[in-house]
Amino acid sequence: MGVAIKPEFLERIQTAVYMWFTTVRADGMPQPTPVWFVWEDGTFLIYTGAEAQKYRNILEHPQVALSYSGTLDADDYLVIMGEAHPDPAAPPPHQNAQYMAKYGTSMPEIGMTPDVFAGTFPVAIRVTPTYVRGE
Repeated sequence: MGVAIKPEFLERIQTAVYMWFTTVRADGMPQPTPVWFVWEDGTFLIYTGAEAQKYRNILEHPQVALSYSGTLDADDYLVIMGEAHPDPAAPPPHQNAQYMAKYGTSMPEIGMTPDVFAGTFPVAIRVTPTYVRGE
């Protein structure tokens, strides 16, 4: 079961284009990576490749962090600790209406169509928040 996120933090989550997703490698080294995401039913949904380091990391160490700052001086920040697990029940990204509404127009900017994006990032990761802090 996840933790509740304050309404003022939910607003930031809804408007953030990306968050830093920090996983932990097998050797204990943290690995922060910027990711696209959507907030669904009290969880974060992230898509990745099956060979991605972050995916391999969560299989061994599901404890993760997502972080966001809306300002250059980090006055407006949010850090979410949670547990990440593959979600085989999630639709592929190009069939996820919320994900496509948020990122569909950005895919051509990174040289991808929705179909190519879905083929490149077919693995859904679901992050359930366990602790939230922010300003």
